[in-house]
Amino acid sequence: MIRPQLLIDTDPGVDDALAILMAYAHADVAGLSIAAGNVGLEHTVRNARTLVDLAGAATPVFAGCPTPLVRLPEEDAAFVHGHDGLGDVGFDEPRTAAAAEHAALALLRLTRERPGELTLVALAPLTNVALALRLDPTLPQRVKRLVVMGGAVTGHGNTGKVPAEFNVGFDPEAAHVVFEAFPDFDLVDWELTLRHAFDEDEFDAWLATGDRRAQFYGQVGRVARDYNRRSDRRGIIAADALAMAVAIDPAVVLRSERRHAAVELDGRLTRGATVVDWAGRLGQPANANVVLELDQPRFAAMVRRALGAG
Repeated sequence: MIRPQLLIDTDPGVDDALAILMAYAHADVAGLSIAAGNVGLEHTVRNARTLVDLAGAATPVFAGCPTPLVRLPEEDAAFVHGHDGLGDVGFDEPRTAAAAEHAALALLRLTRERPGELTLVALAPLTNVALALRLDPTLPQRVKRLVVMGGAVTGHGNTGKVPAEFNVGFDPEAAHVVFEAFPDFDLVDWELTLRHAFDEDEFDAWLATGDRRAQFYGQVGRVARDYNRRSDRRGIIAADALAMAVAIDPAVVLRSERRHAAVELDGRLTRGATVVDWAGRLGQPANANVVLELDQPRFAAMVRRALGAG
């Protein structure tokens, strides 16, 4: 089987960490472009470097935008991921160094060097991708596929703005730019991740039988798991891992619908909401392949392999 060729825009993040471990287990990673989001850019860049070390890889890490395009964010997700984004475990300074090139410029350069080869996996607020698009609107023509982890397609979000999902809500203008620019992308939304959470006992068995990657993930995931229990969220919620599964193996998708998706920028209560035109009332072309159901055993097998547990 030919290994997928991935370019990952990410803000590690506990769930990003699992997704990146999946990428190394199942694909080739051309680069990690890093945004602020779950925590600040200094932490997300360091966390990406830590993950490259863990994987024993030579992947370049490109630091990107420290803030959203227009407005400062109302919240980050340190209360979920820990203040440093990786559960406040206190890992040593990573050996891997960040590259000097800005993430947005790296996205453009790598896709020019390898046109039509790279799947862009967007696990973070879309600031870096939007900036790259503003610099070069032809970017979508060179990307093989775009897979976005973001949105809440029926308004069941996970931010202070009731309908909004974190990645889109952190930088709505950036999401608007990306959704408008790409004529075709896969959308893996927050609500899908809730429907595909893993049983905690089953997941703990994977951690117990896995290798150093499982030990690492068991450490970094404790804060997020505690938060989810306090928030009455059931199971192991692996949002970015779900998007990574779609990027690595499109056959994992059992059901999806192509619809027009847009982002609300102005609503007092709804800023950052992902608006899906389910009934075709807007007369706009469908741009999003909204993923609605995945093959859970196939997804689980991908995660187990990433943890060295099978």
